[in-house]
Amino acid sequence: MLPNHSPMVIAEQFGTLASLYPGRIDLGLGRAPGTDQLTLRALRRDPMTAERFPNDVVELQALLAPAEPGQRIQAVPGAGTRVPIWILGSSLFGAQLAAILGLPYAFASHFAPDDLLEALTLYREQFKPSAQLQAPYAMAGVHIVAAESDAEARRLFTSTQQSFANLRRGQPGPLPPPIDDINDLLSPAEQLQLSRSQRYAIIGSPATVRRGLERFVEETQVDEAMVVTTVFDHTARVRSLEILAEVADVGGRGVRRESLAS
Repeated sequence: MLPNHSPMVIAEQFGTLASLYPGRIDLGLGRAPGTDQLTLRALRRDPMTAERFPNDVVELQALLAPAEPGQRIQAVPGAGTRVPIWILGSSLFGAQLAAILGLPYAFASHFAPDDLLEALTLYREQFKPSAQLQAPYAMAGVHIVAAESDAEARRLFTSTQQSFANLRRGQPGPLPPPIDDINDLLSPAEQLQLSRSQRYAIIGSPATVRRGLERFVEETQVDEAMVVTTVFDHTARVRSLEILAEVADVGGRGVRRESLAS
């Protein structure tokens, strides 16, 4: 969340990581503060810093590039590491910026799906090649919870649903354990809101997850999927990821096992 930090600090932090682990570090940049207003003030950040996001991205790119002769301000380490930068977004703004700068783009469809397809289309149509990237490259976030049956997967997913509802009520907290019926806790308005915000979630048995993943990749044509598996029980979460790894081959298009993340 770049508005919470200075480009110089980020360049040196990620330059350090890239020096320790060459070729293994990507840097995703988001424009939102990623927190509430009270926490934003505790970070001593000006809310208007988000308006400088495009300039800060360009400044960060320059700090990660090789230092020019006589350059007085340098990120150490950082200069010359060329850490690959991604633009993260949940609206059309990020799509346009990623296209203009010729950067890969990741859309947060796992919690803000409304502009997903329009943002991907805009990004691909307006993309301009850059030193980092010659053609558009897109990722999308997606909730996936897999279990031996559809019913069990839906039950596990109620932890995420409760967490979303609590956040919307202004009551954030630890991930709650699953329950049998999420609708027992939600008003009709909350049920509708939850259904809309999580309409791309893929929840179910191995066969259900495979079909859902195939549909998602076909509809979005994404190059990678960032998988979010928020499950209360650790053993069930690991099993969900195991099932996903088994069914993630979608014809060689869109999702690679090494690109699945949780």
